[in-house]
Amino acid sequence: MITVERLTKTYGGFRAVDDVSFTAQPGRVTGFLGPNGAGKTTTMRVMVGLTPPTAGTVTINGRGYHDIPNPGRQVGVLLDASAQHAGRTGREILTVGAKTMGLPLARVDEMLAMVSLSDTESGRRLRNYSLGMKQRLGIAHALLGDPSVLILDEPANGLDPAGIRWMRSLLKGYADRGGTVLLSSHLLHEVELIADEMILIGNGTIVAQGDKASLMAMDGNVSVLASSLDDQALAAALTQRGFSVSPEAQGLRVACAPEEVGRAALEAGVVLTELRSGAAGLEDLFLELTASTQREGNIERTEGAQA
Repeated sequence: MITVERLTKTYGGFRAVDDVSFTAQPGRVTGFLGPNGAGKTTTMRVMVGLTPPTAGTVTINGRGYHDIPNPGRQVGVLLDASAQHAGRTGREILTVGAKTMGLPLARVDEMLAMVSLSDTESGRRLRNYSLGMKQRLGIAHALLGDPSVLILDEPANGLDPAGIRWMRSLLKGYADRGGTVLLSSHLLHEVELIADEMILIGNGTIVAQGDKASLMAMDGNVSVLASSLDDQALAAALTQRGFSVSPEAQGLRVACAPEEVGRAALEAGVVLTELRSGAAGLEDLFLELTASTQREGNIERTEGAQA
């Protein structure tokens, strides 16, 4: 388990991480989400001893990272897929890692096969790897010691759609076997497909955390999107029942629960062709919660003030 308690990191007068606390539990994928510059990477660097905290603590399975013997056997880390010797081949990088951790060299072949790097690709020097190949090699290196904890910073960068799906399956399987996964990303949609719990950070501060259902419950505006073979008749039936109805895309947005739309359609004899939640997505919720820290929002407010 990863435990972060009141973590703060300042650089001069700039506070990159501000009193952050959370836990990442075994058997779960925890998404650490936020825009670039939100404080995700700084927090992860503190976790693995690369950056000293200004205040607060981080423990992994009850210990600070520097106190873990042979840490690669307990904590797999991928913070920068390019942070390896550019002149070494992929196989050499994993071989050095295996020898450092005291692992059999057969483990190198296992990891290369797991991340689908061929013999030809593993024989290339890192400088000749695409970003996607570097990410696969980085994931192989993180998993080399069969750790119980994974800390991954933007591992989907450079992966094609098939690679992203592969990564999701890999990490979900790892968590299902009892592993702890902390996965950072600014791609909220990608992470919400795999994460059991999500931590939203903006401007160095956690703005919300919980599973997807609890985060979506923060949107107090209950509404549904509906379409039918006769939207005009459906809208009239819903309006008669006292619900607010407005056109949206190829259907209607209705301020009520889905079952109310179903009842109105049944009584009006209208065939529904679509009925789904109209709640804001995770990305919309995040943008709402961090509106005061968004670069684009600040520009719009400045331009509005000048006008």
